[in-house]
Amino acid sequence: MEIWQAILLGVIEGVTEYLPVSSTGHLLVAQHWMGIGTQGEKAKAAADTFAICIQGGAILAVLGLYRRRLAQMIRGMLGKDPEGLRLAASIIIGFLPAAVIGLLLNDWIEQKLFGMWPIVFAWVAGGVIILATAWWAKRGPARGAGRDLLELTWKMALVIGLLQCVAMWPGTSRSLMTIVGGLLVGLSVKAAVEYSFLLGVLTLTAATVKKAVWPVPNLEQTYDAWFGGARLMWDFYGPLPLAVGIVAATVSAAIAVKWLVSYLQSHGLSVFGWYRIGIGALVGGLVAAGVISA
Repeated sequence: MEIWQAILLGVIEGVTEYLPVSSTGHLLVAQHWMGIGTQGEKAKAAADTFAICIQGGAILAVLGLYRRRLAQMIRGMLGKDPEGLRLAASIIIGFLPAAVIGLLLNDWIEQKLFGMWPIVFAWVAGGVIILATAWWAKRGPARGAGRDLLELTWKMALVIGLLQCVAMWPGTSRSLMTIVGGLLVGLSVKAAVEYSFLLGVLTLTAATVKKAVWPVPNLEQTYDAWFGGARLMWDFYGPLPLAVGIVAATVSAAIAVKWLVSYLQSHGLSVFGWYRIGIGALVGGLVAAGVISA
C-alpha cells in the first residue's frame, strides 16, 4: 500500500464514518478501485483489517470533540453524576445488540455481504429510508423539537441499538440507522446525532479491537491465532500506512462531525438520501459494465 493510498482511505473513513452514507461501502469501492485486497484471500483479509483499524481515527475525533460529555459519563460511573450514569447506561444498552449479533454473525456477514451488489442495494435502500424519514419529519414536530439526550430511556436506547445491527450489512451505514432510530423514538435532531456519535465510540472501538485481536479464520496457523488480524495487516503493510491512515481519519472525521451537526439542524437528511441513491446507481452501473468487479 502506497502512502497516498493510506491517506485517501483515511480521509474516506473519516468523512463517511459519521455521515449517513456508509464508510464501509465507500472504503470497499475505493479499495477495489486501487486494487487493494484483490490479490487473494490473505490480501483481502489484510485490507479488511486495515479498513476497520483506521476507524481509530474516527474514534479519536469524537473523543476530542465530546470530551466533556465523556467526562460526565465517567463521573457518573464513579457515582458523582446521576445524569452521566444514565447516559453511560444508555450507551451500553444501545451497544449490546450489536455486540451479540456481531459475535454470532460476523464471519457469515463478511462472506456473504461484502460484495459490490449487496453494497449497491444497501445504498439505494438506505437512500429511500432517508427520504421517507425526511418526509415523515416534515409532517411531525419542528426540527428542533424532540427529547434531549439526557431524557433517553433504556427502552429507547435498546430500539436504537437493534436498528444499529442492520448496519452490519455493508452500505447501510451505522450512522444512518442510529440517527434515524433516534428520531423515530422521539429525540431531537441534535440529540439523535450526538447519541449516534457517542454510541459509535463504543461500537467502533469494539469492532477495531475484535478485528485486530481475533484469529483470522481459514488462513494458515500464523494468522489463525490471537492477534492474527493485526499480524496479517502488519505483514502486508507495516506500521506507517496504518499510522498515516489513522491521522488522516482523525482530522477528516473531526471536520465532518462539526459540519454534520450544524448542517442537520438547518437542512435535514434529504441530501444524503439522494446522494446514496446516486452513488448506488453509479457503482451499480460500473459493476454491471465490468469496470468494478462484483
